Amino acid sequence: MTEGQNPLTPTTVELSRFTSNLDIPARALAIGAHPDDVEFGCGATLAKWAAGGCEVHVLVCTDGSKGTWDPDADEEALIETRKREQRSASKTLGATGSISFLGWTDGELESGMAQRAQVAEFIRKTKPNVVLGHDPWKRYRLHPDHRHAGLLVTDGVVAARDPKFFPEQSVPHHRPDRLLLWEADEPDHAEDVTGFADTKYRALLCHESQFETTMDTGGDPELEQFRQRVEAKLQTAGTAAGFSHAEVFKLIDDL
Repeated sequence: MTEGQNPLTPTTVELSRFTSNLDIPARALAIGAHPDDVEFGCGATLAKWAAGGCEVHVLVCTDGSKGTWDPDADEEALIETRKREQRSASKTLGATGSISFLGWTDGELESGMAQRAQVAEFIRKTKPNVVLGHDPWKRYRLHPDHRHAGLLVTDGVVAARDPKFFPEQSVPHHRPDRLLLWEADEPDHAEDVTGFADTKYRALLCHESQFETTMDTGGDPELEQFRQRVEAKLQTAGTAAGFSHAEVFKLIDDL
């Protein structure tokens, strides 16, 4: 997540016709634009699945180098900090799979063929049953990296499943069973994450470099307010879905 966004604004959605609670997959791959996007988008779901034995993999598309309001910040140091924070956050969620970084420059991600090939190869290598990522069709989305990362998820799934895409890759094609897109304007699937709100919060706290920017926190009182925002977001979706806490997605299961 990059500064200037508020991923925790509670929204009321009608979930009466939603599907809920996929069977815990053997393997899941979450793909985010920046370090911390995965935790915001599906952190509690991944924590629940990991606790149930799922092998969780995380792929971050950019280097996070613009994730600061300090114009004099050391860029290389920030990149390494954000990698370290992402690894710590993924470990907090219980991820046992790979934590990988494509390293494209923050703010300059494109959804071109080179990037699509990388994502497709990663899907083929990790063989996830479920892929999770940004919804690229979210209306009025401002940040280009989120749009492009979402397109890379959808386009990468198509390329990974069909053997005629990127035949030079030395790994067999792979078709995931389901795709879950977070930040959807019209979500239609809820995951009951009751009991995992604190894990999501603790994973987000691993991204200390983002306290001032994305998370709008400072000292202890501000951290408590941030925890309350995390809790409120999950409760709002959960109440509509008939759960105490939930994360919601657009589910695509015809892959």
